[in-house]
Amino acid sequence: MKITNLSLAAIAAVAMTTGAMADTDKGIDFKIGGQAVVYYQTADAVAPNTDMFNKDASSANFGLQLNANADLGNGFGLGLQGTGLSTLGLEDNLVSGVRQSGLGNNGDTANAGNYFSMTKAYLTKQVGNTTLKMGRQELPKSLSPLAFSESWNVYKNTFDAIVAINSDIPDTTLVGAYVDRSNNHGDFSKFDDFQTGPAGVAVRPDKGAYMLTAQNKSLNGLTLTGSYYGLPVGAAPHTDAFWLDTKADLNTLAQVPVNLAVQGGQLKPDGLDDTNALGVKASAKTNGVNLSLAYSKVGAGTLSVQNVGTGVKTPLYTQMIGNQNFIAHDNDTFVLGANMPVGPGKLIAKYDMTTDNSAASNDYTELDVIYKFKALGTNMLAAYVMQNSDNKIFAANTEDTNNIIRVWTRYNF
Repeated sequence: MKITNLSLAAIAAVAMTTGAMADTDKGIDFKIGGQAVVYYQTADAVAPNTDMFNKDASSANFGLQLNANADLGNGFGLGLQGTGLSTLGLEDNLVSGVRQSGLGNNGDTANAGNYFSMTKAYLTKQVGNTTLKMGRQELPKSLSPLAFSESWNVYKNTFDAIVAINSDIPDTTLVGAYVDRSNNHGDFSKFDDFQTGPAGVAVRPDKGAYMLTAQNKSLNGLTLTGSYYGLPVGAAPHTDAFWLDTKADLNTLAQVPVNLAVQGGQLKPDGLDDTNALGVKASAKTNGVNLSLAYSKVGAGTLSVQNVGTGVKTPLYTQMIGNQNFIAHDNDTFVLGANMPVGPGKLIAKYDMTTDNSAASNDYTELDVIYKFKALGTNMLAAYVMQNSDNKIFAANTEDTNNIIRVWTRYNF
C-alpha cells in the first residue's frame, strides 16, 4: 500500500470533507471519531553521561488518529483509520527522538516523526452468527495472545488479516484467522513479516500465520481460552504454537474473594528446541486496595514468548512497562502489584523480580509507579520506572540501572 505524506492540517481537512459527504450521501452514513495524543518519555541511561530530561535522553510525539466507520448495507461494513504523527518541532529544543516513526515507506529519515499512514482499512460481512473481517485491523490479546495489538505506545499496531468470528455455540466464541504482517512500533508506517524478539532468531520470509481460538464462558465466573498458531517465525520452516488461558472469579464460583488466572503454552519450531511457558496470577481486594501476585516461568527453548507482530511485549501476566526482554526467555519471574483509587484516578505500583536461568545470569528487577487519571476532559498517565540488572546493559552497556519517566494525555472524540 502506498503511503502518502500529509500534514495534520490535511488530515483534519479530509475528516471534515468526509463528514460533509456523509451528510449529502444518504446511502452511506459515516461515523467519524478518533483520538489526539501528546506523548513524552525521558530516561537517564539512554547514552553514557546523559541526564534525565536532557534533550538527548528524551523523545516525544503528537498524534492525531481519525476513524471512519460505515454500514454499507446487505450485511457489509467498512472501517478506515488514518494515523498522523508529528514532533511539532519539539526535536529542535526538548527531545532528540520520537516514540513512533514512519520513515519506512517514504525514506525520509530527517522527518521520521512526521507522516500519515492508513493503519486500518477493512471490510466486514455478517453471515448469520459469523462475522468476517478482512483487511488491516487490530487483533485483541484476549483472543490472539501471540499476535496482538499493543497499547503501550502512542497508537496500537495493526495487522493485515482475514478473521472469522462465530458464536453459533452457546457461550462460546470461535475465531479463525489468517494473519500476514504487522506494523511495528519503531517504524509505524511499514508493515513487516512476523518476528520473535531478542532471541537472535531470524525473521522468516513473507509467509502468513494461521490461528484458531476457542473461548468459552458457559460457567459464570470462568473464562477458558485456547489458541493454536501455525507460525512462519524463527530459523525453522514452521512453528506450531499453543496457548491456554483460564480466568476464574472464585467469589462467583465458590464465595472466595479471590480472582485466579492460569496460563501456559508451547512454541514448537521444526527441528529446534521447544519453548515452554507457565504463568499464574492471584488477586484480591482488601480495604479498598487491590493486591496481586503473579509468577511466570519460561524455558530455554529456541524462541522467545513474545508478540510475533512486534517482537516487543509478551502475553505473560508478569508483563510490566519495561521488563519484556527479561521475562520472555529462560527465566523465573515474580511480580507483586497493588492499586487503589486516589483523587480523580488510580494509583498503581508493581515490583518485578526476575531470575535469569541462562549462562548470562542477568537477574533483573523493576519498579513501576503509575498514576492514571482524568483531567481537562482527557485521559492522562504519569509513570515512573526504575530498572536494574546484574549486568551493565543500559547506556551503551555502561550502567546497570535505568530510570524512566513517561507521561501522555489522550483526548477521545
